Amino acid sequence: MDLGTFHSLMGGPLRSALTVLVSALLVTLVAIGVHRAGIGLLRRLANGRPFTTNATRVAFRASQLCVIVFGLRMVLAGAPDDTPGLVAMSHVTSVALIVALTWLAMQCIQALSLTISEVNPVDVADNLRARRLITQARVLTRSAHAIVVILGLAFVLLTLPGARQIGASLLASAGVAGLVAGIAARPVLGNFIAGLQIAFSQPIRIDDVLIVNGEWGKVEEIKGTYVVVRVWDERRLIVPLQWFIENPFENWTHSSSTLLGTVFLWLDFSIPLEPLRAELTRICEGATQWDGRVCTVQATDSNERAVRVRFLISAADSGLAFELRCIVRERMLAFITAHYPHGLPRVRATHDPIELHAAHEVHELHELHAMQAQNAGVPRHKA
Repeated sequence: MDLGTFHSLMGGPLRSALTVLVSALLVTLVAIGVHRAGIGLLRRLANGRPFTTNATRVAFRASQLCVIVFGLRMVLAGAPDDTPGLVAMSHVTSVALIVALTWLAMQCIQALSLTISEVNPVDVADNLRARRLITQARVLTRSAHAIVVILGLAFVLLTLPGARQIGASLLASAGVAGLVAGIAARPVLGNFIAGLQIAFSQPIRIDDVLIVNGEWGKVEEIKGTYVVVRVWDERRLIVPLQWFIENPFENWTHSSSTLLGTVFLWLDFSIPLEPLRAELTRICEGATQWDGRVCTVQATDSNERAVRVRFLISAADSGLAFELRCIVRERMLAFITAHYPHGLPRVRATHDPIELHAAHEVHELHELHAMQAQNAGVPRHKA
């Protein structure tokens, strides 16, 4: 390379490249400063507003990236035409800006979901409305994330040269490809639709108490395709979303968290029920788990040996109801054992008087024959 060529490069493309590089560095620093100042101002103005506070915290990096990439895009838009690689860099920054905006939208949606969870806590006595809103927020958040990602990918594809020709080719083969994709993705689409159904119809919610295939547990998390049920012994059941649409199950807290608990005891017919009612009232009034609604004793069944007595109590939630049932069972058994030991189940035997008389005569006849045989066997001695 001769000196003239070097001077021509310094005066043309190389100078433009250095100018763009220096401008990009300056714009990046300015963008970071402007972003920090803007976020600080928003936090001061949004003092006490949960969504804005969460958005500035959760979407901090995403918004910072958007400002930086937007500044670089503006620098490239004003760059000289002879800048080396200008077209490629412009395309890269356009794609980066779309990706950054997609990330920012997802983080804002996540901030909204987090705000709903903070404004509606579930650790309160009456948390039905909170659980309903949180369930909708989490399920719809995942659906919105999927939609935003698809839209971002679509905009990225539109920036590619020849994207319309690719789209036309895809449309031409949409019949066969759609059929194959539909069959292959049927479980995924089924769970996605089931998630939307659960979000709006809400057969289950976060923290609901369920009986799933005979297992007692609480809904711990609702994911995009499955539900995590925490069983009482700390195990986790992973159940597909579509299962809750297609199969029956028990939901103990669908309309309210309050529950009725039952304790059944088989007792003897001779036991009086009024002392049991008084003792159950005393037990419930002394138990913090009782909510003061229901406390009754009823004889609900009987057979040839005993009567089944039901002790019906109420509590604010399923956990307290289980604890109260255990307390009632233990203390009622202790009370019956101490005061009415004859009231515990026992086996009775009766005999017919005629059969007893006949058996007595047979017994006496046997004794007589035994005495006669004994006397016949004793030798007689002369006087």
